[in-house]
Amino acid sequence: MRIGNRVLDTRHHTHIMGILNVTPDSFSDGGSYTGLDAALFRAEEMCRQGADVIDVGGESTRPGHTPISDGEEIGRTAPVIRAIKEWLDVPVSVDTYKSAVAEAALQAGADLINDIWGFRRDEKLPALTARYGAACCLMHNKSEAAYRDLMGEVAQFLAESAAIARRAGIGEDQILLDPGIGFGKTYEMNLRCLHHLEDLGALGYPVLLGASRKSVIGLALDLPAAERLEGTLATTVLAVLKGCAFVRVHDVEENRRAIAMTEAILAH
Repeated sequence: MRIGNRVLDTRHHTHIMGILNVTPDSFSDGGSYTGLDAALFRAEEMCRQGADVIDVGGESTRPGHTPISDGEEIGRTAPVIRAIKEWLDVPVSVDTYKSAVAEAALQAGADLINDIWGFRRDEKLPALTARYGAACCLMHNKSEAAYRDLMGEVAQFLAESAAIARRAGIGEDQILLDPGIGFGKTYEMNLRCLHHLEDLGALGYPVLLGASRKSVIGLALDLPAAERLEGTLATTVLAVLKGCAFVRVHDVEENRRAIAMTEAILAH
């Protein structure tokens, strides 16, 4: 897969997207990195620990979150993206579904648009992404958790999102798909998605798993967000076993080690 100036082997290795929330209200680390210096320090730390991409988010998308204006989201994300690109040699993604925010991020140097609505919420976003030559991560989402065929409908949604990206001019090697753990799904549905991740490989695109510290782990283990590392590591090992190209995580070093150990076992 091509992200910015990097070509990543998504067939033989599971890469890490490190989460950098520059928000006051994200479910796990809200308020931790709202200052520019703190955000840049955290980005550098994640790079040192093995992150392949830094994902910058300026609006919490947790259930029940309070939406913010485009201007406020731009003010949170664009300066951080610009600083990371000036100081660190790492691809940067922006976690947004809004074209105005995405354009400001792309002007600041972002290499990938991470859209939780899979190019379905803002019709300007696919062409904008293509115009800047950026990659995209397209996530499955739904307003309510109602399905006749969960994995079939998730796969169909993602296939259609990928087709939207291709029609806009985004390259085949610039499309990443995300099943959307924690979005539009019940606890049981999230577990089923995790169990059947390999089904999405048939779509022909690399898959990203974003389960880090999420409620499915909290419910399974009866633990608050701050105590969900071991549960997250279990999902990361699963991602490697299921052939996922990326995991999107908060705890980079621990997840890198889990990936390395799992891949070492699978190589023998």
